[in-house]
Formats: sequence, structure tokens, C-alpha cells
Amino acid sequence: MSARRLISRLREYSLRDRLIVGLPLLLVVVACFWLASRYIQPAPPQSLILSSGGEGGAYQRFAAAYKDQLAQYGIRLIEKPSAGSTENLSRLRDTAFEVDAAFLQGGTARVQEGDTLLSLGGLYFEPLWIFYRADLARVSRARNKGRDRISASVVELKGKRIAIGAPGSGTHYLANEVLYANQINGKNTTLIEKGGPGLAQAFAAREIDAAFVVGPTQSATVWTLLATPGVKLMSLDHADAYTRRFPYLSKVVLPRGAIDLVADVPHQDVTLLASTATLLVREDTHPALVGLLAQAMSETHGGPGIFQKPGEFPKATSIDFPLSKEAERYYKSGKPFLQRYLPFWAATLIDRMVVMLIPLLAVLFPVLKIAPGLYDWRVRSRIYRRYGELKFLEAEVESDPTRHGRAEWLERVAAIERDVNRLATPLNFSDMIYTLRSHIALVRETVVRCTAVVEQD
Repeated sequence: MSARRLISRLREYSLRDRLIVGLPLLLVVVACFWLASRYIQPAPPQSLILSSGGEGGAYQRFAAAYKDQLAQYGIRLIEKPSAGSTENLSRLRDTAFEVDAAFLQGGTARVQEGDTLLSLGGLYFEPLWIFYRADLARVSRARNKGRDRISASVVELKGKRIAIGAPGSGTHYLANEVLYANQINGKNTTLIEKGGPGLAQAFAAREIDAAFVVGPTQSATVWTLLATPGVKLMSLDHADAYTRRFPYLSKVVLPRGAIDLVADVPHQDVTLLASTATLLVREDTHPALVGLLAQAMSETHGGPGIFQKPGEFPKATSIDFPLSKEAERYYKSGKPFLQRYLPFWAATLIDRMVVMLIPLLAVLFPVLKIAPGLYDWRVRSRIYRRYGELKFLEAEVESDPTRHGRAEWLERVAAIERDVNRLATPLNFSDMIYTLRSHIALVRETVVRCTAVVEQD
């Protein structure tokens, strides 16, 4: 239907009727639109604040990788360095602190009442590396392919000077857990709250005898200590016992030569404990940003490594906190459908509009079906009302034609006829109008006939 014809058709309808029928229905549509708007997410912010970790640590390295990934979608990542996992958790729980996401070392948190934090799954294994001065090692009687097995155990560190990581770091937390299990504490051992790349200098200056470090192989601190002369990496003979005591830990093996095949580093298989790193977000973090973080995690952590196979990480597992629904959806289906074919901003815009349009269309469809019927009912009711007036007048004149003179009776009929002529009705009601006019003529004849009999008498 052309626009001109549509306008012409609309002119056939009474403005008053259009308002009476249309306004209530319009209010219903507006109310539904407003209700839907209460549930639609606002547009995603242009930045995301991430609490990472200590200077030069793995968390900072991965934050830089995420920054590059998010920049492809026009999202600016703002990194806020921290002491580590424990401080990150405190920041997330502090509503006054501006942060959207943070790295967390698995096992360093306990869900508290009122927590609204969500996990995005496991990122990678974070081994616990225990380094010690080589002169503290003992030589075992067992032979390892022709060479003595040099080893040490955690319990032998009692009374020594041990670097346990900076306060607020995951290393600090896990070191205390492992030392406590071996009855080592600040009363019988010197515990030094120190971590980072400076540990190599501390070993060289003989300021420490051992150091606990938590992080991936790519960590600058781990790599430096593995190459530091006079420093050995402890292999944990009781790894299985630790995993039973601390269920959040896993047993992993650093294969011989995995660090350097030519230099044969390490020169024997080393058994380690490892937690699983995760990324936490606040419950109110925009779902679109959570989806982008899941994509960045997949790009950054999905490759092979010394302790993982390709595609093993990231994985949909709830570590300390429930798994985010958005992350769970990503693990099952990958990128959202629209983002596979459209720019991020366009895909999110359409997603938001769909949330508005679906309930709106659900209301508009029945409204558009009901509106013509309501209008027809209103037009018919006006015509029927004139029929009622006409029928009443006819009955009145037949029962008592002497009540009024002929001129007065005819004026009443003419008044009804004028009222009918003023009715604004669509063309599809023309037959009813013409029928009504013919009935008016019949009533006029009845008036003339009845009053003529009276005049003759």
C-alpha cells in the first residue's frame, strides 16, 4: 500500500476514535518497552580495569597480552599492579576500589557470605618452585642413570632463612600452608617476606637459604633462579601427600631437560606442586567484556606448555568461586554468533536491541490485531445507538402520535438523520450507514402516516 493511500485511509477514521482506541494501546506498548529497558544491559564501557600482580611477574605478563587482545575490539585495558593474589581478592571485595577483574591463584581464597565474585575458569598451572642453596642438598644412595640423585625436602629447611614472597601474594599464602604442614613457622625459622627477581641477588649474597616462588615457567623470577649458579630446585617426594592435604593443588612433573636440552636443565625429573590460576570478575562486570576476556584467555593460554597440552587451558572449571554464565557459554559455543561476522560494537548493539525488540514485537503483534477490532466495535456501537434512538422514536409515535405535532416528530427524525450524516465512518461501514438512512426514511413515513390519521380525526 502506497503512503498516499495509507494517509487517505487514515483520514476516513475519526481523530477522536483513533485517540480513544490508540492511546490506551500505545500506553501498553510504552509500558512494555519501559519494562524491557529495565533488563537491557547498557552499552559496554570502553575500558576494563584489571588487577594484575607484582612487578615483572607472570600476572603482569599476561595482563599485557590481554591488553593487546582487547585493543583489537576497541577496549582499553587499565592494569593496576598489586602484591599478588591475596591483594587482588581484597580489591575485588572492596566495592570502593575501582576494578573489574583480577588474577587469582587457586586455593588462596574462601567464599564468604555476600561474595558476588565469579570465576572465568582455569588459566594455567602455577607450580610452586622451591629453590635452595646447593650446599644444603644431600646425595641419595639411589643412582639415577649413573649419577647420584641430589635432593632435599621441605622439612630440612627448618631453622633456615626462607623467602616466602611478599605479603598479599599467592606465594606468601601457599608457602605458609606448606611450611605449616611441615611444622615450620616464624618461631623456629626465619621467614623473610620477599619475592621477585631480586631473589637471585639474595641467594648470591647468602642472605637467604631457600625461596618459595609460585608462577609459570615463563616467569622472570623462575627463569632467573633456574639459571642461577649454586641454586637448586627441590623435587617433592611427598607430592601425593600434599595433594591429599590440599585438594586445590595438583602434582606436576618438570621433565629432565625441559628448560634447556643442551645444558640438561634440569638434569633429572622434578616433581612439583601446582595450583591453577584463574581470573575473577565482579558480578556486575558487563557481560560483553566478560566474553572478550574469555576470548583473550583462549588466545593467551590455549597453546602447549611444559605442564599442559594444546587446548587443555583455559578450561571451564569453577576455582574457589562459581563459574560465570558468560564464560560457561563461551566454553560451550565459542565466540557469540554475531561477533563472528560483525565488528564488536555492531554485534553488541544488535544484541541489546534484540532484548528490546523481542518483548516489543510480542506486544505489538496482538495490539495490532486487537486495534482494528476495537475500532470497528466503537463505530458499530455508534451506529447501533442511532438505531436504538430511531427504534424508540418509532415505537413512541405509533403508541401515542398525539404527544407531539407532526412538525415536532419530523424534527426529531431529522435530528437523528443529521447526527448520522456527521458520523465519520470508514468505507467498509458505508452499507450500514446507507441501511440506517433508509430506515430513517421509513420512520419518517411512519410519522407522516400516524400523524395524518390524527389530523383526520
